[in-house]
Amino acid sequence: MTIYTDGGCIGNPGVGAWAYVLEADGVFVKEGSGYDPETTNNRMELTAVIEALKAASALGARKITLYTDSQYVKNGITSWINKWKINGWRTAGRDPVKNKEYWVALDELRNLADVTFSWVKGHAGIPGNERCDTLVAQTIEAHQ
Repeated sequence: MTIYTDGGCIGNPGVGAWAYVLEADGVFVKEGSGYDPETTNNRMELTAVIEALKAASALGARKITLYTDSQYVKNGITSWINKWKINGWRTAGRDPVKNKEYWVALDELRNLADVTFSWVKGHAGIPGNERCDTLVAQTIEAHQ
């Protein structure tokens, strides 16, 4: 299964939304989106990935390639999280990790399948990423 995710805000913090698109063998399977009246870009990026992995798991996906345009999410889940857990959920500067509850949830969900996290450039014409970006914008607009 292939997943694309995106999240964003108007203001940061501000009104935010997240979205995902699931594909299997290049064929559309499912999409989803959601809204938060007061949030941050990073929380929406994380929520998109969490909700996408929940949906993929419910569909029985066991091998997933997940594309995000967020370096924060990609680096956080593939690298930084290991050090954070060793350091008691503290950064290298000994500050508490921001959005810890999201990272804990994401860490648990990624263990339900073989997930490869990849970064993709946003606004570069990649159909799955562009669809997620459109869903985020539509979801925010619907709640303003």
